[in-house]
Amino acid sequence: MQRINLRRAIVATFGFIAFAAVAAAQDLPGISSSPTPQLPVISSFHPKPQLTPAYENKSGNPHQALGTAAAAPGRSYSGPVQRITLEEAQSQAGSAGNPLVRLGQLQVEVARQTRLGTLSSFFPQIGSTFENMHFNKFMGQEIALANRTLGLPLAGKDQTLVAVTVTQPVTPLYQLYQLYKINRADEEIARAKAGMPASQTADDVEKNFYDLLVAQRLLAVAEAKARGSENKWLVANNSSIPVGSVSDDEELIGVTKELAGATSKVQELMASLDDLLGWPDDTRLELVPPDPRFEDISLGQATEKALAANPEVIEAEQTVVKARAAAKIQKWNYVPVVAVVGGYAYNSNTIPLLPRDFSFIGVMGTYNIFDFGKREHTIKGADAQAEMAELALELTKAKVAAAVKNSSLELERLRQLSELTRRLGSRIEVQKASYDENGADIAEARKAKVEAEMFQADLDYRQALAKLRTLTGEK
Repeated sequence: MQRINLRRAIVATFGFIAFAAVAAAQDLPGISSSPTPQLPVISSFHPKPQLTPAYENKSGNPHQALGTAAAAPGRSYSGPVQRITLEEAQSQAGSAGNPLVRLGQLQVEVARQTRLGTLSSFFPQIGSTFENMHFNKFMGQEIALANRTLGLPLAGKDQTLVAVTVTQPVTPLYQLYQLYKINRADEEIARAKAGMPASQTADDVEKNFYDLLVAQRLLAVAEAKARGSENKWLVANNSSIPVGSVSDDEELIGVTKELAGATSKVQELMASLDDLLGWPDDTRLELVPPDPRFEDISLGQATEKALAANPEVIEAEQTVVKARAAAKIQKWNYVPVVAVVGGYAYNSNTIPLLPRDFSFIGVMGTYNIFDFGKREHTIKGADAQAEMAELALELTKAKVAAAVKNSSLELERLRQLSELTRRLGSRIEVQKASYDENGADIAEARKAKVEAEMFQADLDYRQALAKLRTLTGEK
């Protein structure tokens, strides 16, 4: 009886163990049935670009190493790799040829030739006339006297005339002098504006250069964030018990969009810079970050230079000269136009009554006696225009002085901001990254973000400096 009970207990025990094993097998998910997550978008950003910190103290080496994010996904750069500094880029863009620069040079040449054309009017004007004619009839009157016909010619039937005249204006010389001053003022205005397209090209290259540096750093930040988000998503979805959430998926989609936008921005800016340099748009550029450039400019000296060499001030000053000269030209309309005329003529039967050849010299004058007040009203209008030009000159000087003051204050503010970002970048460089799994990506993203802010601050400072130099007439 005891053996039967023991046998039943053993069977019950093994049955309970078997039942528990089956139940456990049904509750636990099979390893082969767990889904493997796929990331076809994020995994494409490898390998990541290597960016050399631009705030390292390497002022003695202008060609410090710098990687580029140009090989980011979405575009294949099959062209040559060009490593270039900002100064080299500006020089290359200047030599590539700018139609606006040529246009400015042509405007100066047009103004110069106009001035020289007016100058030539001061000298005697020499003209000539040649005439050779044959008439089919007798050019005169025939008179019958005592069965005889007597011809009285008024002009020869076959005639040749050669005449040379010399005219020297006398009173118009005063008007010509005022016109010459107007032409010279136009030439000065054209020269003041001729250098603006060249400086604008250099400014465009500088802005594009720095924008590309900033975009490359922001691309590095986006790639680091994408790697961190990918690792987080893989850990959450590869575990035996999935712990992923909708927020993780949204974060992954967000960093994917940010990465795509940053990549597109780098490609766009690099193609634009290639176009400014005159190179194929598939040329891969390795940019050398420029060294910081800070200048001490006195507000008083800058204002003095601006009032003497600013293109707007020069144009306003020359406009005053032109208006005053135009007023004086109108006043000379009250003076008769007098000229000295001389010449030589060869008369081969052109007028039979005149000598065969002769010369002459004399004075000619014309004067408009009455014009119903036209001259008076014209002079009053010219005087009003001259006064307008003088007021415009004072307003232009005041505007330029105010602009120089604002630009100088803005330049100092941006200088302090640029120095602050560089000090912050130096501090971050000496900090050590943590030893957790994402420590390297976090440190790289932080460093790239600071470099982007630093380059943006440098660009703002350089643009403010270029604006101040333009105001002072140095560009």
